[in-house]
Amino acid sequence: MHFVSYSVETKANPELVWQVFADWELWYRYSDWLGDISWTSGEPWQVGSRMEVEMIRPVHSHAHRRLQVSVPGKRLSWIDHILGTTFEEWVFFEPISIGATRNCTRVHVWAEFTGILSVVAGRPLKRVVQDFFLTWYNNFAAECDRRASNSAGAGK
Repeated sequence: MHFVSYSVETKANPELVWQVFADWELWYRYSDWLGDISWTSGEPWQVGSRMEVEMIRPVHSHAHRRLQVSVPGKRLSWIDHILGTTFEEWVFFEPISIGATRNCTRVHVWAEFTGILSVVAGRPLKRVVQDFFLTWYNNFAAECDRRASNSAGAGK
């Protein structure tokens, strides 16, 4: 069993962070590893719904995802099956108060995984997952920051 964890903070409030995250059709913008993503059964973000995520890099494959827990804007959990390996992944959206008038968000993700896959494209799977989290969540947070700045500018 392997474990990977990562956190990132954004200037956006939790509602905006959830709005950006829930727009799964734009996830590919946060990492060039992602291809097509689609819900294959159920309604988006409902427990029991299934999603297929095409991974383009480091090797072409498809993750079959089933949503286990869904509290939009607070926490999500899913089980992925990909290349003979099973992942349990959790994503938490934690409000952070900065002063009396500003709310930011910490997004924390962790995954446990086990299976036959231990090396991907010559690299340990744990390192590949760490690199994906770092890239995807940093780019996601940058998009949240951009939207938060645009919202703040529009309100002036």
